[in-house]
Amino acid sequence: MREILGRRRRLRFRRKARTARQEAAVTFAVGWDWPVLPGVGLAEPAGTAESSGRGGLWTRPGTGGADRPRAERPGPGGATRAGDGPVCACPDPGCVVPGAHPFDPGLLAATTDERMIRWWWTRRPDAPVLLATGGRAPCAVSLPAPAGASALRDLDAMGMRLGPVVATPTRWSILVAPYGLERLGELLYAKDSVPSSLRFHGEGGYLLLPPSTAGTGEVRWERAPLAGSARPWLPDVEAVVDALVAASTATPGGGSRLAY
Repeated sequence: MREILGRRRRLRFRRKARTARQEAAVTFAVGWDWPVLPGVGLAEPAGTAESSGRGGLWTRPGTGGADRPRAERPGPGGATRAGDGPVCACPDPGCVVPGAHPFDPGLLAATTDERMIRWWWTRRPDAPVLLATGGRAPCAVSLPAPAGASALRDLDAMGMRLGPVVATPTRWSILVAPYGLERLGELLYAKDSVPSSLRFHGEGGYLLLPPSTAGTGEVRWERAPLAGSARPWLPDVEAVVDALVAASTATPGGGSRLAY
């Protein structure tokens, strides 16, 4: 009986998480006018309710329910080994960002249409939520998680006003107002140096949004949007980069606090 009750709790939790993803995607798209689409997600391990039940295999969406062996990962000296880490649901067995990218539909399908979004997540309730950055949507500046935690403390101490911050176990992303590639190029060209750990998610890019799960783990808000806001406020990219560069050079001797 305990085993049955435990299974029911897990199923209820999973259904709740699936509903949360759909509702979050609708909020982003309809409430905030952010174009989103479902990410490719992770392959389902055999033995779950969605799999065929044959142990040691993975089921990939879009393969007609056929089971495929666990992807082999390169090991030392070019050797391969099976079952090493999460497996992406895309056809590439060596995918380096498992679950965290568009596949079908492609990035250009990102939309703010509520009917399309509900249809997507009704068919694929476990799919991560991807934001298509740039255009009218937010962009982002990301950095490794340890550097991100340090940088946020420095920016708070400097009185820098920040908008939402997305966190994964490996990287933190500061959402900023939309910018074009030309403007970003001019901004970076004017700097004497920019921390090499920074990445820029602009036009033609994408970013995982909470609540999602990918190969690196859970995606969450480190700084959540203000509750009840019509649309989250976003800082200018120049102000964020200026503050990050200042924080990175604030240590005695010119050391970088943002080095990974």
